[in-house]
Amino acid sequence: MGEKRWSERFEGAMGRLAARNHRRPFQALLVALLLTLLGGYFARTLTLNADFVGLLPKNFPSVQDIDKLRKRFGGQGNVVVVGMGAEPEALKRFADDLAPKLGTLSEIRYVSHQRPRAFFEEHSLYYVDVPDLKLIQQRIDARIAWEKEQANPLFVRLDDAPAPSVDFSDIESKYTGGANQRLSGTGDLYYLDPTERMVVLMAKPRGSAADLNYSKKVVGQVEDFLATQDLSKYGPGFKTAVTGTFKKKIDQQRVIIGDLASASTLAMVLLIAYLAFHFRSALSVGFTMVPVLAGLGWTYGFVGLAYGQVNLLTGFLAAVLGGLGVEHGIHLLGRYGTLRSEGMKSEDAVAESFRHTGFSALIAAMVAALTFLSLAMSEFRAFREFGIIAAVGMLVSIGAYLLLLPAMLGLASRFNWTPRVHQGSSGPLGLLARWLPRSYRGVGLVVGVGVLALVSQAYRVSFNYDSRTLEDYKQASAVLDQKVNNILGYSQTPVVVLTDSQEAEREVVRQLEARKAARGKESTIDFVSALEDLVPRQQEEKQAILQAIGTKLSKLDPERLPEDTRASLTRALSLTKAKPFTQEDLPTNVRHQFESLDGSTGGVVLVYAGGGVSLSDGEGTRRFAKEVRGLQMSDGSQVSAAGEALILADILDMVSREGPRILVAAVLSVLAAMWLTLGRLRTALICMVPTLLSVVGLVGLMSILGLQFNYLNIMVLPVLIGTTVDAGVHLVQRLGEPGADFISVYGETGRAITGGLLTSAIGFVALILAKHPGLNSIGDLANLGFGINLVIVLLGFPALLLMVERWRRRHGVEPEQAEEPAPEA
Repeated sequence: MGEKRWSERFEGAMGRLAARNHRRPFQALLVALLLTLLGGYFARTLTLNADFVGLLPKNFPSVQDIDKLRKRFGGQGNVVVVGMGAEPEALKRFADDLAPKLGTLSEIRYVSHQRPRAFFEEHSLYYVDVPDLKLIQQRIDARIAWEKEQANPLFVRLDDAPAPSVDFSDIESKYTGGANQRLSGTGDLYYLDPTERMVVLMAKPRGSAADLNYSKKVVGQVEDFLATQDLSKYGPGFKTAVTGTFKKKIDQQRVIIGDLASASTLAMVLLIAYLAFHFRSALSVGFTMVPVLAGLGWTYGFVGLAYGQVNLLTGFLAAVLGGLGVEHGIHLLGRYGTLRSEGMKSEDAVAESFRHTGFSALIAAMVAALTFLSLAMSEFRAFREFGIIAAVGMLVSIGAYLLLLPAMLGLASRFNWTPRVHQGSSGPLGLLARWLPRSYRGVGLVVGVGVLALVSQAYRVSFNYDSRTLEDYKQASAVLDQKVNNILGYSQTPVVVLTDSQEAEREVVRQLEARKAARGKESTIDFVSALEDLVPRQQEEKQAILQAIGTKLSKLDPERLPEDTRASLTRALSLTKAKPFTQEDLPTNVRHQFESLDGSTGGVVLVYAGGGVSLSDGEGTRRFAKEVRGLQMSDGSQVSAAGEALILADILDMVSREGPRILVAAVLSVLAAMWLTLGRLRTALICMVPTLLSVVGLVGLMSILGLQFNYLNIMVLPVLIGTTVDAGVHLVQRLGEPGADFISVYGETGRAITGGLLTSAIGFVALILAKHPGLNSIGDLANLGFGINLVIVLLGFPALLLMVERWRRRHGVEPEQAEEPAPEA
């Protein structure tokens, strides 16, 4: 009874406050205006941050590692200039002409337009270990001895042993795939694809692509520069395009901002259109929408004050919260209209509406807020901020309705305005209300079988780890960037291991290559490259061996060698003449890749993903992250690779680890809140039945339709729990009132429930039309969930309640309200 007295006191307080705002509308409106202006002031500087790194806590090692990388090494990726639509010779001429000019731009550190093949080819034998060089020397010695024997007319060979081979392919294959060979590349000297008729120049900016303003600056500088060039000399139809990490960041941001604006606008238009259909009254639409818009202004004022920016998820909360907030207005204004039609005065109708329906709406908002707050348990900032902001928005929306709706109704009542009342016994829901009591057994059976069929398929649902499905890869810059990667033969954005000494650099290379060898074909590492490792050791000793080899090779008669080895002899003679080299002798486009922002070199190890692993493939990235992390140095310290790919791996690990915990927390928090406010555990469990069946049914339907969870749309499950549970609350509580008639209650409440679910869905419908695939997946799942819930709460759940009621009557069990009054909320 104590809980009920608490709820009754709170109900009374809400009713009295609503009546006061009805009597003094101008005071309430002034307070609302001041709060709205304050919210607008704090929200005016909000920006969108779509950077992956911003989605993880700053204390995460991967975030700290990438911050160090950006400060020391600059941003990852390039601004890539692509020349297209000309013959190969014209494309090469364009690359030669443009590269030095492009390198003079203030924001460009260096430009790469040719593979460093000539240098690495010339010095390739220096990358062979001394024992293998000596083996080569021994084979050549054996061949020379054999040649001399053959030239001696007095020598008679007693066996038919073949000539000693001078084929060194077995030794050459041992060093295939080394960093020097991979950086040399294959194919043309230029980064050119004759089939696509395109050539690539890679410009390395000074700053980071994570800074969107800087990305716009450097890409704008390059595009402005290209606009001044005379391209006609490269042939008709020749054109240029810009892609790369920096360009893709800008395009992605533009798409998301466009989606945000269109989704929010569309959601508001659809909400207004539905409200016009629902109420058939322009004033009723205004009475419902004004508190929603005010609440959104207050909520985003809080966002500006607390966070200063929105992320990929929280940016779209306006559309979602708008739909959820309108649901309260539909219930409140609908109840107010019914009471007025029964002859109640406006102030009394407002007080009564907020005392009962308003308190039910508050319970629903609190339950939804608690559900959203379960997302705040996540370390994934996108989920945590979404949960906190949505929770604040749900409670603020009730406050906005409590402050504004009674005031606006108070003003309208002074002009003798009365709402148009929809008769609960008429319309489709009225027909359904009269049909259900006669057919509830069949309806319950059909819905029950359908739900069981969906539940039986739930175990088959899977998780999609491929982040490519969550990005707009149809963007021209993204499509072009993939072609550039194909031309290069490796990714433009390797992960980076930062070290403090040359010894540590060599140790990192040694450990990573050991891991690669140990895993064999299962390894996710393509190759490892370090500046110190590109300058081989023992060069003086190797040079002496090479000179000796060269002297001996010159004594071989090419005419006496098999035709297939003559070219190898000529090439080998050339390679033995190569001189030792230092870091300063390395090609500039190679050396630049290992330079820090201050121009110093060393301490940088580049690790390229391989083994068929794409750094956009989340599952492969997780395996790659495990392989390149946790490198133990000889001094006891530990180093790890840094890069945006590893941020993605952490996000996927976090979501898969936290998802079940968040879902359980959401269910338990909703159950506890409803138990507390409704006063009985059994009532709370009954009210949760439609929601729990809807969530499990959604998972089963996903497996049937071939839909998958991903690290964005998995948050739909707790959201559905919080936003659909109020339908069961409203229906159970209204039917539990003394003397409640099923037909009238179902007609009125069912219409409000339908409107509430439809308006909740509208906010997510807007996401379906977004260009961003990740947001599409959220909209798809949410609306499927609302659809299933609508069927269950309008058909299956009432049929279940009718079955229970008929069973009670047959067995002489008195309804609960006969024993003790049911709580109103």
